[in-house]
Amino acid sequence: MKKQSLRSRIAGHKGCVGEFPWKFVRAAVIVALTSGFATQPSLADEASASAVAPVSATSVSRAAVEPEIVSITVPSVGAFGGDVAMHTEVYKPAGDGPFPTLIFSHGRAADGLDRAKLAHPIGNGHVRYWLAKGFAIVAPVRVGYGKTGGPDIEDSGSWFDSFGTCRSRPDYRKLARVTAQETSAAINWARAQTWVDSKRIVLEGGSVGGFATVATAATHPSGVIAYINFAGGAGGLPDRSPGHSCDPEQMKEVMAELGKTTALPGIWLYAENDHYWGPEAPRRWFDAFVSGGSPAEFVNPGELAGHDGHFLLSYGGKMWSVPVDRFVKQFGF
Repeated sequence: MKKQSLRSRIAGHKGCVGEFPWKFVRAAVIVALTSGFATQPSLADEASASAVAPVSATSVSRAAVEPEIVSITVPSVGAFGGDVAMHTEVYKPAGDGPFPTLIFSHGRAADGLDRAKLAHPIGNGHVRYWLAKGFAIVAPVRVGYGKTGGPDIEDSGSWFDSFGTCRSRPDYRKLARVTAQETSAAINWARAQTWVDSKRIVLEGGSVGGFATVATAATHPSGVIAYINFAGGAGGLPDRSPGHSCDPEQMKEVMAELGKTTALPGIWLYAENDHYWGPEAPRRWFDAFVSGGSPAEFVNPGELAGHDGHFLLSYGGKMWSVPVDRFVKQFGF
């Protein structure tokens, strides 16, 4: 396997506007020989291996996390209305399938150079978590990021001054539209593959990717049976405005609109010490979302010790694996 730097591999787990808190990154690699896992704490929580039921080394081997690279076309989002091909990582369990399939949506870094460096949209440890459940994984690098490139269609327009005050009116409805378009392209591509169980697709994402997942679930996507939202939202910049995003009331309004058209069951996971949104805004967003009758569950697992809670997916395997396991079990996984 070609080696990647730790900074390069963690790029897919940055938050939606701010910089990743590198002081929390540990370069250690934990190898669980008895279960066949080799988990990098920067990629999927250092405890993810122990949080997942043991599987044999043959069922989830090191070779299994080397992705196949494919291109998925998103129409009419490029310069002058052209199409853009998303660089996409695909992972499959052993066998021919058809497999239940996860569509994973990554987060967003504030800095354009960091977005351009995004190399891996999903961490190896999280890939192993889903492979152990028999899932295939489709993880696109969305438009404006990494090897996909193209215009930054996901710029919501949020902006903070040097005092941490939001000085703009973001467009979260536009962000919902474009991220749903990108995610829907990945769903449509997956459903056309013979190795995908086209009637058992699950959506998952973190940060802006979590918001993209919620926005896509609201479009009644064919074949999708559930979705998982880790710390979803937009407009956060913890370096300047810790715990307070840009125009959270507009996000509440948008979530309320999305909830009116979402019939899929979902689970929302937000740590108490999320530095991007704070502890209260996510719950208000969720309450607005379910007020329209959408079936969803909110999980606050408490504070993520030693880390910004916004990165619950990356560091909190012992905190989120139990509710996520319980959530997917109802679908027979």
